[in-house]
Amino acid sequence: MKVKKVTFIEAITEALAEEMERDERVFLMGEDIGLYGGVFKATKGLQEKFGPMRVIDTPISEAFIAGGAVGAALMGMKAVP
Repeated sequence: MKVKKVTFIEAITEALAEEMERDERVFLMGEDIGLYGGVFKATKGLQEKFGPMRVIDTPISEAFIAGGAVGAALMGMKAVP
């Protein structure tokens, strides 16, 4: 049996993509996570795959990100801030 080795970042990216494929209510929001892919590149390629409405670059405001995630949850969405 051949085992595929992945880094923690690759595992996170795969898990996010799997959940976004499985459930259209799942979306990502954060600082520089869209085209840039985040500081650790954990979201690299996801905006190209799922679009800017599901991988959202936010302003540098933790209050906005937290409030947006709570508001989205109240409306039945599944935010990953």
